[in-house]
Amino acid sequence: MTAAALFIILFLCMFMGMPIAIALGFSSVVTIYFFSGDSIASMGLKFIDNLTEHYTLLAIPFFVLSSSFLSTGGVAKRLIRFAVACVGHIRGGLAMASVLACMLFAAVSGSSPATVAAIGSIVIIGMVKTGYPEKFAAGVISNAGTLGILIPPSIVMLVYASATEVSAARMFMAGFIPGIMMGLLLMLAIYVYARIKGLPAQERATLKEFLSSGFSASGGILLIVIILGAIYGGIASPTEAAAVSAVYAFLIAVVGYRDMGPLKGVPWKIAGESVVGSIARNLRISIISIPKAVFSSDVQKVVLDGAKVSFVLLFIIANAMLFAHVLTTERIPHMLSEAITGMGLPAWGFLIVMNLLLLAAGNFMEPSAILLIMAPILFPIAMQYGIDPIHLGIIMVVNMEIGMITPPVGLNLFVTAGITGRDILWVVRAAVPWLGILLFFLILITYIPQISLFLPEYIDHLRGYR
Repeated sequence: MTAAALFIILFLCMFMGMPIAIALGFSSVVTIYFFSGDSIASMGLKFIDNLTEHYTLLAIPFFVLSSSFLSTGGVAKRLIRFAVACVGHIRGGLAMASVLACMLFAAVSGSSPATVAAIGSIVIIGMVKTGYPEKFAAGVISNAGTLGILIPPSIVMLVYASATEVSAARMFMAGFIPGIMMGLLLMLAIYVYARIKGLPAQERATLKEFLSSGFSASGGILLIVIILGAIYGGIASPTEAAAVSAVYAFLIAVVGYRDMGPLKGVPWKIAGESVVGSIARNLRISIISIPKAVFSSDVQKVVLDGAKVSFVLLFIIANAMLFAHVLTTERIPHMLSEAITGMGLPAWGFLIVMNLLLLAAGNFMEPSAILLIMAPILFPIAMQYGIDPIHLGIIMVVNMEIGMITPPVGLNLFVTAGITGRDILWVVRAAVPWLGILLFFLILITYIPQISLFLPEYIDHLRGYR
C-alpha cells in the first residue's frame, strides 16, 4: 500500500509538470504523513543529513566550478584545435575530432550537458561550413557529449558512489577504458559513414601545428593528469582532487590562458622584450592579478553560474535521497529483491530486466535522481546474483548516458537544440540514428565485465592488494 502510494503520487506530480526534485520530496513527505508510521520531523533531519553525511558529494560543487571556468574560458577551442591536428586529415576527420574533443573535455568537466555546450557551440557551425550535413553534426555532438558522465571524473559516478557506498576512486578507474572504447566506436562509425557519403577531410596538420596545438591545449590536458593521477596514485581522494581542480581551473583561465579577469587580452610576450624581462613581468603581474581576479565581474559571474548549477544538482540529490530513505524505511527494496529473486531469473536475465527498467526511467528523470532511487533497489539484488558493484555502477552510468539523448527530458537534446536553433523534434531525429551504437555498447558493457573491471583490478594488483 505504502509503495503504491509513493509511486502514484510521484508520477502524478511529474505528469502535472512539477520539477522532479520537488516531486520527489513532495511524494516522500505525503507518503510518510498519511501512509507511514515515520515522523515528519525525521524527514527534515534526513534531508539535511543527506548532504552532510556523504563526504563524496562535496566533490560535486568543485567539479561544477572547475567545469564553469573551463567552459567559459578558451579551453574548448584549444582542445578542438588539438583534436583536429590529430585526426582532422582522415575522411570525416572534423567529426572525429569533435568526438575526440568531447572525450578530452569530458575528462576535465565531468558533465555531459557542459561538454555538449562547450564543444558543440564551436564544432557544429564549423562542420556545417566545411560541408557536413547539419543533422549529422548535431547527432554526433549529442551522442559524443554523453561521454561527459562516463569518462572520469564524472558527477554521476560520484552520485552512484554515495548511494551505494562503493569507492568513487574505483568507479573513476572503471570508467576510463569504457569511455575511450565508446569514443572509438563513435569515431569508427563516423569514418564508415564518411566513406559512404564522401564527407570531406581536412589538410594534414604540419608537425609545427601539431606541437603548437598540443602545447596550447596542454593547460586543459594537464588538469586530466592532475585529477586522475592524484586519485589513481592514491595521493588524494576524489573530493580533494576536485578542490584542487577548481583552483587549477581558475588559475589556468585567469593567469594561464588569460580568457577572463584583469589579464584578459594581455600578451605573454611583448615585441623586443627579453626572455628574462618577459618572465619577470609576467610573474609580477600574475601575482598582482590573482586577488583582483577574484573581484572581477566575469570571474564572479562564472562562480555564480557554478553555484546555481551546484544548488540545483544538490537539491535534486537531497530530495532523491529523501525518496530513497522512504523506500528503505518501508522495506520496499527488500520486498522487490525477494520478488525478483523468487522469479528464478538467471543473472543475465536480471541484467536485461534492469537495463530495460533504467532505460525507461531515463526517458523521464534526471540521471542523479534515477541512480539515487534505483541503486538502493537494484544494488542488493545484484549482490545476490554475484555481480560486482563497480561493474553494476558502470552499467547504470551507461544507461544514464542513453537517457541523456532520449526524449522527453534528455538534457543533451535541449542543449543541442539551443545551439542549432532547431526544435527538439529535429534534434531527436538527428540523434536517433546514433542511438544504436550506444545500445550496442551497453550490451558489451553489461555482459563483458572485464571492460569495466580490468583497470581497477590491475591497479589494485600493482598496489599489492591482490
